[in-house]
Amino acid sequence: MWKGKRVNLNEFNNPISRRSFFQQVGTGLHGAALTWLLSRDLYATGTNAPHANLQQPHHEPHANSVIHLFMNGGPSQMDLFDPKPMLDKHHGEEHFDKIAGEVEFPDAAGALMRSPFKFSQHGECGMWVSDVMPHLAKQVDRIAMIRSMYTTNLTHEPAVYKIQSGSEFTGHPSLGAWVTYGLGSENQNLPAYVVLDDPLGLPVNGIDNWQSGFLPAQNQGTRFRATGSPVLNLKPDFDQPDSISQFERDLIAKLDRVHAQDRPHRPQLNARISTYALAARMQIAATDALDLSQETAATLQMYGIDQKETESYGRRCLIARRLIERGVRFVQLFINSQIWDNHGAIATDLRAACKRTDQPVAALLQDLTQRGLLDNTLVVWGGEMGRLPIAQLPADKDERKAGRDHNKNAMVTWMAGGGVKRGLTYGQTDEFGFAAIADRVSVPDFHATLLHLLGLHHEELFFERNGLNERLTGVGNTPRVIHEILAG
Repeated sequence: MWKGKRVNLNEFNNPISRRSFFQQVGTGLHGAALTWLLSRDLYATGTNAPHANLQQPHHEPHANSVIHLFMNGGPSQMDLFDPKPMLDKHHGEEHFDKIAGEVEFPDAAGALMRSPFKFSQHGECGMWVSDVMPHLAKQVDRIAMIRSMYTTNLTHEPAVYKIQSGSEFTGHPSLGAWVTYGLGSENQNLPAYVVLDDPLGLPVNGIDNWQSGFLPAQNQGTRFRATGSPVLNLKPDFDQPDSISQFERDLIAKLDRVHAQDRPHRPQLNARISTYALAARMQIAATDALDLSQETAATLQMYGIDQKETESYGRRCLIARRLIERGVRFVQLFINSQIWDNHGAIATDLRAACKRTDQPVAALLQDLTQRGLLDNTLVVWGGEMGRLPIAQLPADKDERKAGRDHNKNAMVTWMAGGGVKRGLTYGQTDEFGFAAIADRVSVPDFHATLLHLLGLHHEELFFERNGLNERLTGVGNTPRVIHEILAG
């Protein structure tokens, strides 16, 4: 019936929709995850798995892939990586009048507050790390620490949008979407951009964190679950011979081509077709990538998967390594709620946040190194803002429960891996850690540097929209690549 003839479904006497036709072709089609994915598309929910051909970079890349460890909430720079002896010296002195316009909750503002943690130097490079990160302290000779980053908004939602997409507003493509738009995919059986969010809940801004915005839909991040089936309803409900499954997929591919030929100039349609095809191929590839039973007991222990506090984040860090090994371009890890948003009880809550993440992150760096993957993988750690040097007091004014308010003027980020200098501390904040004052790094600078390491020029990576060449680094900005942190 189909051989040698171009089929237009609308020519049938009793025309039916393409979706209805697929449902009636055979019950085995839903085994390829089409029914589920199609329903998600119909109701405009969920994500599309990125699938694109490999693209040529603008210049020779230093790294082929990225693992972005996003510490949403705003980690405190002066309690983790930027010790301030002057805070010890002036602890308890009033300072609010000097920074009043930069405090989000002025009614709770207190005096200058020293760090409750002890700092010491580590590694051959002598990098300063506080005692709440003992595992990362052993890896400092592999990282470049940027102490002088800053952002433009001290409220979580716009600050998160800014670090994720370059804009303080929703609707713009995420960092991972831009990277996969520029470089495509190295693995046609897995998404180019995978998100490993926390099983305990979504971060601030929810799924907007990995949206494709105005870029093609296939560049949006695909959520993988760290336990159980990586993607819901991915596996068939019943077994059938491989030959039947392959026949069904071939038939679908032919029908898709026929459908697309009658609808030229519709990139969203082609994106959906690619997505559905990828879903079928993911049945094997995704399950294998997330199968940690293939790892040794020593590896699982190194990531802390045998411990309650570190099991969840350790599992996701290990999965990130397995995905990178299989050619996934961009893997992004989120942490639930705002564990780094330490408005109160910073002495205990910041330690708890480090307890959950420190060992898994250090294990990831060590594991990538010993497998020869760190040279080609860029690992990025950081949040959307930093914290203030003054105390934020609870309603009862009990200083023992004090935390720190938001700070957009100084934040800390580190990079490790492909193309980055090792054991480097870059930039400087003032004597109290309130603001970056030397070698300042803006968010657009950070984005331009990350793209550069992947072989992409921030000015040449753009999408034409409404007469403008939209870029990750914004329109009209003049960001700079931070060459001082680059190796060679």
